[in-house]
Parts: sequence; C-alpha cells; structure tokens
Amino acid sequence: MQNSLLFKGRKLVIATMHEKERVIAPLLEKNLGVEVVVPKDFNSDKFGTFTREIKRAGNQLEAARAKAHAAIASVDAELGVASEGSFGAHPSIPFIQSNLELLLFVDKRNGYEIRGHHRTSETNIDGRYVATVAEALDFAKKIGFPEHGVIVRKSESGRFGIHKNIQTEDVLKETVTKMLGGMFTKRVFIESDMRAHRNPTRMKAIEKATEDLIKNIASLCPKCQAPGFVVVDFEKGLPCALCRMPTDLPLNDIYQCHVCSHWEKKRVTKYGEASDPQYCGYCNP
Repeated sequence: MQNSLLFKGRKLVIATMHEKERVIAPLLEKNLGVEVVVPKDFNSDKFGTFTREIKRAGNQLEAARAKAHAAIASVDAELGVASEGSFGAHPSIPFIQSNLELLLFVDKRNGYEIRGHHRTSETNIDGRYVATVAEALDFAKKIGFPEHGVIVRKSESGRFGIHKNIQTEDVLKETVTKMLGGMFTKRVFIESDMRAHRNPTRMKAIEKATEDLIKNIASLCPKCQAPGFVVVDFEKGLPCALCRMPTDLPLNDIYQCHVCSHWEKKRVTKYGEASDPQYCGYCNP
C-alpha cells in the first residue's frame, strides 16, 4: 500500500464487544502495518442495540463515529475503527432485505475520517411469533441455528423479557417452554440474532466492508496526497449504443478529498462505452 508508512507501527483500536476483530484485525494489520488492540470491557451496546433496548445514537455514521472516538479515548490511541450495521429493504431490488455495513476509520493525529461500505442481500434477518416449541425450532432451523444465534423475547417491541446467547437446541426448548408457561402468555417472539459474534453471515459482510475501507485508504488525493480520495457522487449520461442519446446510467464518477476538497471526474467503465438500448428513455420509453 502506497501510504502504509503513514500508519505502520501505530496503535489502532477496534471499537467492539462482539468479536469483530476476528475479521477486521488481520486485514488492517496486513495492509496498514498497525498494531491492533481491542479495549477491555468496551460497551458498544450503549450506542444502540439490535434487540432494541437501547436506541441507536444518531444515524449509522454518527453511531460509528461515537464508538470510534470512545474506543480511542479508552486506550489513549490515535487510530480507531468502528463498525455499524443496518438492515432494511434493498434500495434497488424489490421485496428483498439487505444488510449495509459501514466501517469508519479515524486518525485523530491527521484529522482523517475514511469510510468503507458493503451492502448485501445475503442476510438471515427474520422474526416471528410462535406458540409452541416446535414452531420455535422450525424458525431456528430456517435461519441457521445454532451456528447463527436466535433471541427469544416476550414481544417484538418490548424492552424486557429478552433472552440472548441461546446456543443449543436444549436451551432453546427450555427457554421457550418456560416463557410460554407464564401467566397470560400464549406466544413469544423469536428472531435471528444480528450481533456479529452470533451471526457468521453478517461477519462476512463486515469483512467485505473492511476490504472496501482498505481500498479507500489506499486511494490518495492527487493534490494533497491524503488517503481517502473516494467517489462521493456520479454524473449521469452514458450514451445509448443505438441512438447515442444520454441515458440515466452513470457516465462519470466524482471523486473528492475529505481533507482539501479537491475533486475530479473519472469515467465509469463497468457499463462499457455505451448503454444497452433497454436502458434508453428514447429507444425504450
């Protein structure tokens, strides 16, 4: 990496309590030459929980930023990385759920803040009400239990009566049986555990976001040489292969430096030199 000397030998803290260092640390150590540490007794849950007891602190980026700076302060470091995930409808594929992972790299000494992202439709996020142990076991099997964790709770939105870290079928049976035996309880809510250490599918997405972060760190501003010269927008107008009129497909990506604000356009190449006429508003209105 061209700018590896900028970070080589420096201490970098990963803001996690859910073992995200398993996929983040090896890549950062190899590509940046940093010394990775994980803060002892770091409580990332205070910035928001997937189980909804604690509301996320701001939006996805703001929560990641808060975690990174808290971790940096906890070990007296200058470099920090925090990960924040979100789940919802895929922005371009109807009726499909997606996972967007954000990794934020902070260098307090130099004032750098660089992001990595990965969006994927490969996610097992799901939940449902069940009235029997058999229904709970059927749900668990479908989301990949016990390799993927499940959480059982009294209600979908309630903040109390939440059971985590269920790692065997026997414990799942025992938990659901006990909860259904409660007074006035006819059903309970079971959901996939989306915490990274209990969800291998999500952990893979975090690894991909780390790879994107490393790519972005390696992209240097041609004016000031700061890392993180990345795409911030795009310009439409790729010409139609048939009529040559501009389409809505991207023609140029717009790169900008987060330090000196220098920007440049670079031609998008993944769609070729011209657009298929099916994407043209003139040939295929």
